[in-house]
Amino acid sequence: MSEVVRLTLVSHGMTEAMSAGRFPTDEPLNALGIRQVESGIDLDAADSAACGPEKRARQTAELLGLQPRTEPDLADLDHGRWRGDHLGRVDPAELALWLTDAGAAPHGGESVVDLMVRVRRWLDAVSVQRGRIVAVTHPAVIRAAVLVTLDAPPKSFWRIDIGPASVSVLHFRGHAWTLRVT
Repeated sequence: MSEVVRLTLVSHGMTEAMSAGRFPTDEPLNALGIRQVESGIDLDAADSAACGPEKRARQTAELLGLQPRTEPDLADLDHGRWRGDHLGRVDPAELALWLTDAGAAPHGGESVVDLMVRVRRWLDAVSVQRGRIVAVTHPAVIRAAVLVTLDAPPKSFWRIDIGPASVSVLHFRGHAWTLRVT
């Protein structure tokens, strides 16, 4: 049976927040991120493209020559009041709770479980399409997509490392997503 949907998930390039250990805002790629995208991502032709609404995702898509539709469900994990903070400035007990309880959102934003629900909804919508789709998004969204695909528990979220300007490929065949490569 041939694949019905081939979904290529592209993680945006490096940003200043990533390199400084800060929770992201709506920042653009930094110089390294631009170089990563321009020299490190080779995509096959796509039938359609989507990207998260943040500057870093849109800029990555533009550098790849894509003309994506903006997809709110591909937005980065909402870090609530931690947005822009350095990791070291966050209350250690709250950070520990967030990193060990996938349902917790001590920052007032989105929990890992909430993110997985959002990403599952998006994957369900994409599964009825056909062809090759490229989606430029964030490491957290790609982690969630991998967990949904593998039917893995949310507590595994922090055990997946998705690097900047990396590519992960999922296939949808008939009734289920499969992880092709990451």
